[in-house]
Amino acid sequence: MSIQIMGTKKCKDTQKALRYFKERGVQVHFRDLNDKALSKGELDKICQKIKAQDLIDESSSFYKKKGLAYMEYDPREELLEHPDLVKTPIVRSGSESILGVQEALWKTLI
Repeated sequence: MSIQIMGTKKCKDTQKALRYFKERGVQVHFRDLNDKALSKGELDKICQKIKAQDLIDESSSFYKKKGLAYMEYDPREELLEHPDLVKTPIVRSGSESILGVQEALWKTLI
């Protein structure tokens, strides 16, 4: 069993995910999206379970600054070009991808 958590070090929800698995003795691989953004292949795999539009963090300052609320755009392109738009955490195990804090679903990965 391999759990991967994608997020940022400063994100409170990402910290919750890391703490959740640590408290249960589950080893995780943490990936800071500020250091290494999602690749096209990773995004494609994640989007098999989560809609690309749902991955856009509409509360982020970058989303507001760029004015995406008033534009038509391709969510996949924006996510690949601007990793600070990605809503976090993304918890992955095998083909499963879970967005946000969802402890009931995380439990199914253990």
